[in-house]
Amino acid sequence: MEKLSSNKVFGGEHAQYSHYSSVNNCTMNFAVYMPPIAMGEGKEAKRVPVIYWLSGLTCNEQNFMQKAGALRAAAELGVAIIAPDTSPRGDDVPDDPDKAYDFGIGAGFYLNATQAPWSKHYNMYDYITTELQALVKDTFWVNDKASISGHSMGGHGALAIGLKNPEMFTSISAFSPICNPVNAPWGKKAFSQYLGDDENSWLEYDACYLLEQSKQQTPILIDQGTDDNFLAEQLMPDNLIKMAQKSDYQLSLNMRSGYDHSYFFIASFIDEHLSFHAQHLFGDEQK
Repeated sequence: MEKLSSNKVFGGEHAQYSHYSSVNNCTMNFAVYMPPIAMGEGKEAKRVPVIYWLSGLTCNEQNFMQKAGALRAAAELGVAIIAPDTSPRGDDVPDDPDKAYDFGIGAGFYLNATQAPWSKHYNMYDYITTELQALVKDTFWVNDKASISGHSMGGHGALAIGLKNPEMFTSISAFSPICNPVNAPWGKKAFSQYLGDDENSWLEYDACYLLEQSKQQTPILIDQGTDDNFLAEQLMPDNLIKMAQKSDYQLSLNMRSGYDHSYFFIASFIDEHLSFHAQHLFGDEQK
């Protein structure tokens, strides 16, 4: 693993790393923020819990770290943030032939592709749930507690991965997630090419279906802007709420008046999401 950059911020460290991924068969980057308490800043270093952040279409590992304004709260709460890239990249990694923004590089959709030529590299589900977590635990001063969050396509990833792995994540949150991708144009385009024509296989990455099937309730917080251009056609939070009501699954959805799909929206409420996760990561433990 190679350390590409390092910046001291709020007493902790933001850094960018590169490593070869045996899951995705290419070099992957990720960003990490370690709070002061994990660095031994002013006192003995302490292992800290991790919040995994999954970014949306066209983003990489740096968008959240540079735009969300989350690092002050992470420093104060004593949580690490890990932000992986959104897809495999490299000269050998196939991309959408038309260079569309919503498929291929930058649009991994946090699944394991089963169709050629995508299946060799596009295995972001395994990357997040196995390889990256093992690397983080082996490298950084973290403990075994983790939560997951994300935005848009990354919100879809956070919901799907969190619901499929309740033993792995203590809480889930999302900004403007694709809640029902099997019925959304973005999801249909990606799933049909990554997973093939069998729509039953698509359900394994659909938050509405996974929530209905869930045997364990993981705390979920969702924020959605009312002025989001993608709200009705792509994101469909109403479908998730209907499924939650049908399944008696308790989740919190905040519809934020006047907010859109941008990082301005995320920056406005990210502190609330970090506090939500810290509540479940620490429980009654003294922060």
